[in-house]
Amino acid sequence: MGRIGNRQLEIPKGVEVKVQDGQIQVKGPRGSLVQGYRPAINVEVKDGKVLTLCSAKDPQSRALQGLYNSLAKNMIEGVTNGYEKRLEMVGVGYRAVKQGKNLQIQIGYSHPVIVEPPEGIELQVEGNTKIVVKGIDKQVVGEIAAEIRSIRKPEPYKGKGIRYAGEHVRKKAGKAAKAALGAS
Repeated sequence: MGRIGNRQLEIPKGVEVKVQDGQIQVKGPRGSLVQGYRPAINVEVKDGKVLTLCSAKDPQSRALQGLYNSLAKNMIEGVTNGYEKRLEMVGVGYRAVKQGKNLQIQIGYSHPVIVEPPEGIELQVEGNTKIVVKGIDKQVVGEIAAEIRSIRKPEPYKGKGIRYAGEHVRKKAGKAAKAALGAS
């Protein structure tokens, strides 16, 4: 049985957490976030801590307790420190340029790809091959990073494409390498 749902989340200074009308509202120095929750779970704020309580004993309710505890933790972390995902472009002629809020990516297509960030997301370019996605909502930051990566996923033969920073791409042996192995 998991214990994530039973942990008590400390509320740091400068962060305000309210629970009302089936929603958790978190305000902090970087902004505010709102998350709804199901009535099977009770979310309470007591003595500077956030608690998720579950009276039901069925596995789905216990899983939801852990889910909402993790979501509340991510919201508190997001409004205090924020989240970021880093992407790298690998390939000859691949580059990214910031145009106002938007991001223009030259990634080997006949046309540049324009990425428009949603509200609350900031896109940055380091050098001209590294992209940084920043924001306070962990889910949206990860989703936008995944959308940028899906523009051109790393291919398995040369490793060209957009990948997460630190991501290892397993390379396959090409026809020539397979023929050389078969001939020996």
